[in-house]
Amino acid sequence: MSLRLVERFICRVPMWYRALFPGATWRIPAKSGKSIYLTFDDGPIPEVTPWVLDTLDELGVKATFFCVADNVCRYPELFAEIQRRGHQVGNHTFHHLQGLKVRTQNYLRDVKAADELINSRFFRPPHGHMRFMQTILLSNHYDIIMWDVITRDYNKRLSPDQVFGSVRRYARNGSIITFHDSLKAISNMQVAMPRAVRWLLDEGYVFKRLGDPAD
Repeated sequence: MSLRLVERFICRVPMWYRALFPGATWRIPAKSGKSIYLTFDDGPIPEVTPWVLDTLDELGVKATFFCVADNVCRYPELFAEIQRRGHQVGNHTFHHLQGLKVRTQNYLRDVKAADELINSRFFRPPHGHMRFMQTILLSNHYDIIMWDVITRDYNKRLSPDQVFGSVRRYARNGSIITFHDSLKAISNMQVAMPRAVRWLLDEGYVFKRLGDPAD
């Protein structure tokens, strides 16, 4: 497989992979105009999330934060601040579990425990991986949200320019774009995310939170 195809697979998931997660949402295109859904995974943490919130305020856009409940327990004031500033929140499990490595009942218990703190109908699996039965059972209770563009801002082998480039290359009407408010991603995210938001605004995209009307 060529490097270009590998890059495209990672940044925008192909249809055959999406079919493994029946009922999951990867993109929400607007019927008129151009919408975009900015999302952040893995927080909240004090080293990164406050900066993200302040930057989004400066840029005038709202986002959706998929929170790890263990972090919500440690930093409840940050979780409350995300909501106070008008952003949406979602469930990212309690312990950032990868479903393929965990028995289904244990995975479901972890998600339910997270739900008691986060209280959101939106769920995103860490790493984007789940067993088929986990997907089916969770879809009875949650809107499973994946992504149309993942920036890989956590990858230390990538530069901020490359992270921004994935947004510029693959974003389209209705794209759900994933960044991370995490220590692993901070060096790339702090440069690439504001740049990507400004570029998307200049391109005429309207930023929406999950749960906002599609049009």
